[in-house]
Formats: sequence, structure tokens, C-alpha cells
Amino acid sequence: MKKIIVSLTLAVTLLFNGTCIALSKIGSTGSEVRNIQTRLRSWGYYSGSVDGIYGRNTMKAVMRFQANNGLTPDGIAGPRTLEKIGLPTGTSSAKNTNTSSNQQLLARLINGEARGESYTGQVAVGAVVLNRVKSSSFPNTIAGVIYQNGAFDAVKDGQVNLTPTASCVKAAGDALNGWDPTGGALYYYNPANTTNKWMLSKPVLIRIGDHAFCK
Repeated sequence: MKKIIVSLTLAVTLLFNGTCIALSKIGSTGSEVRNIQTRLRSWGYYSGSVDGIYGRNTMKAVMRFQANNGLTPDGIAGPRTLEKIGLPTGTSSAKNTNTSSNQQLLARLINGEARGESYTGQVAVGAVVLNRVKSSSFPNTIAGVIYQNGAFDAVKDGQVNLTPTASCVKAAGDALNGWDPTGGALYYYNPANTTNKWMLSKPVLIRIGDHAFCK
């Protein structure tokens, strides 16, 4: 293990099997800290200034995010926390490529939201996430969209942390490859369970299984 302190930036680097893992914690400064603060602030976890200084308020915001997303609430923005926030993890291992990481995260969301739906219905849920990434009205990363505060029930109830089925993994891959059964939907809901008047007022583009997809 090799510890490096540069200026006021505290970075801990663990080296093993060719993998480099960076951590941000109390005392860290710089662009990564600003990115953490910006995203957690947009999701309602952080209310301080985006100053690039990892102080107690940033640590507490990270802890709240970790506690709500199935992570150990230690206040350290390590690789798993950074991945869920949607930031580079500092990992150089080939097993952690951006594409596979995105597919696994998207598959977990699909699994939590639509594992009981048809295969097309599973791809459709993945497509909604990707349509949001492309929209200026939502965060511009898959992790940012999925973990946006209050966006998906599977995140709120922890089902996003379950191991996805093979079908959901494949559906995530098809969605990433461009299949959109919804025709550009940004939202979906189950008409049998939804009482939200705003959602019910939106024109439905298509119904797939138990979900109505709208824009």
C-alpha cells in the first residue's frame, strides 16, 4: 500500500494485482471532491458550497448517500461509492471497464423495477434510463439518473442492490446497444398502483406489460 499526500489533497492508493484504487476522504481537496459535492447537492444529500474541500459536511452527505444505497456509511468516497455516484473510480482493472460497470448498474435497476415483466418490458425500463441520460432535464450519467433522489422505487427500497437475473443483464445490454421499445419515453408507471395526478396526466406513448411509458 502506498500513501501519497500532494499539497492539501489526501489520496490513499492501494496497489495490488495491477489495480489502482483512489479514495477521497476528510482532508481531500480538488476536482473529484467538487464533483462529489455537485452530484450529492443535486440529489439533496449535500447543502453546503461546492468548494472542493472534503470537510465534515461533505463526509456526512457521503454517509447519507451510502446508507441509502446499500453501502457501508463510513464517509469515505471509495471505488464503490464513486461508482454509484457516477464518477470515475480510479480503477485500472480490465474487469471494471465503463461499459461493463454501466451494464451491471443498469441491470440492477431493471431487476429491481421490472424483473417480473416481459423481456421487452425489461429493455423498456433500461431505455427510459438512457433516454434520461440524453435529456438535458436529467443527470448526464447512468448512475446519476438512477440515483437521482426519489427517481426510482428500487433505489428507495434497496432492490437495486440485488444480484440481477441473466435476463435483466441481457436487457441492459440491449438497451445500451440502442433498442428502445418505448419510442423515447422519459417516465413509466404502473397504472394500477399510481395515484400521482401529474404522472397520470402525461400522454402515454405505449403500454408494455404492467407499465405505461410516457414522455
